[in-house]
This record gives sequence, C-alpha cells and structure tokens, in this order.
Amino acid sequence: MLFKVGDYVTRNSYNNDTLFKITEIKGNIAILKGVNVRLLADSDLSDLKKCPEEEIKFDDDVVDDDAGEQLDTDRDDFFYIPGLVLHIDGDVDYLKRSMKLYKRFKLLAYGIVLKEEMMADCIRNCLTKIQPDIIVITGHDAHYKRGENDNLYKNSANFVKSIIEARKYEKAHDKLIIIAGACQSNYKELIKAGANFASSPGGVNIHALDPAIVATNISLTEKNETIDLMGILLKTKYGKEGMGGIKTKGTMYIGYPK
Repeated sequence: MLFKVGDYVTRNSYNNDTLFKITEIKGNIAILKGVNVRLLADSDLSDLKKCPEEEIKFDDDVVDDDAGEQLDTDRDDFFYIPGLVLHIDGDVDYLKRSMKLYKRFKLLAYGIVLKEEMMADCIRNCLTKIQPDIIVITGHDAHYKRGENDNLYKNSANFVKSIIEARKYEKAHDKLIIIAGACQSNYKELIKAGANFASSPGGVNIHALDPAIVATNISLTEKNETIDLMGILLKTKYGKEGMGGIKTKGTMYIGYPK
C-alpha cells in the first residue's frame, strides 16, 4: 500500500490502538504524530494500516461539561474573574484544540507555539509579558527503551529546563501554577523541577487536552480554596496514570456586585 504525508494510520504491531497522522516519510520510515495523544513516533511503512476516513475521530468529546466548573454567571449579583492561563505548546494543532476548550469555559488564555527545545530560552520573556496565574508547558514527548547518551525521553529534559526557568521568575507554587509534560514524560523529574502538575505517573500516553483540562479546573477554582486534587485527575482521559500533582489553591476571584 502506498502512503503519503497527511495520511491517518495505525500500527499493526501495537494492535492498531492509536491513531496517527503521517508528518514525514524518510525512505521506508514514516514519522508519526498522535491525533488524540501527545506522542511522536516512527514506524516502518510495512507496519502501518491506513485508517478509513469515516473512522477518523478527533476525540475532543472526552471533555465533559464538568471538566471545568461551568459557572452560573447570573447567580445572585456576583461576578467572577478566573485565573489567567498562558499555554505554551510544541504543536500548533494541539494548541488550537486547547484554546477552543478555554474559550468554551470562558477563560482568558494566551497561546504560544514554541518547539520544545526553544521553550526554556523564551519562557521568562513570555511570563514577563503575560504575567499569568497558570502556565501550561506541553507538546510532544516519548519514553525510549534505549536512549542516546542515557537520555530515555524525547523532550522531558526540555520541559524540566523550562520549569526551572519559570521558577526563577516565580518560586511560589501558589503564585504561579505550572502544568507540564506530554505523553510518557518523566513525571518525577518534572515535579522535582517545580511543576504543580505533570505527566505521566504511569508512563502512559496522555490525551491532547489533558493539560488544558487541569488548567481549566484550577482557573475556575476560587482563590485560596484548595483544589479537589483527585477530582481533577478523574476528569482527565487516563486519570492518575496520565497526570499527577500536588495540592494547589485555585486562582479565581469572586466579586460583588456585578
């Protein structure tokens, strides 16, 4: 079977469990990007199965209406100011889907596309300009069975460097909430570097929207109220296997009158 860039495929050797898009072909090797999971992979063309157009599904309906608390803005005479989100993403398609989620829950959010290796160099400038309450640092990642120079992760080191730079800007975990990582990221190192939430405790793939789901819930939790840690994780696609973190206070102000 002939394949071309832009085809949607699955891998036979992985029981066709994950939908990918071919982004590049080098000889007999295809470079693949997960459609619904934040994963980059490569595969021999002979291992690929083309996905029929009618079976292609962008799984954004994973997000229920309670993935972020829907506010009754007509309740009494109060007004609400959710926390400001800065979302830095290594993938423009995932960023667009995340921004659509923030808009759905009426959040003020800024989105920036940066390659993972550029994030650490740019993050201080981004934080200084936007001054967010919450920053999401995400893109692609992968865990290798055998890595070069003992580096077993595709982009975890870049995420760690970015978190360290962000913590130089703001040390306090409740003043700047950091959500970091992608598929199969080094959870332990991301948390040690200073993230409030990170992927992936179980070493699994995460959904494209999982970091944004966490950010949305924190943005819509009242200021100085401790978030429902377990409740937020349950709203993500893979729960505690995909995302984990520390108890953190919310970022939303409530005022009166309107």
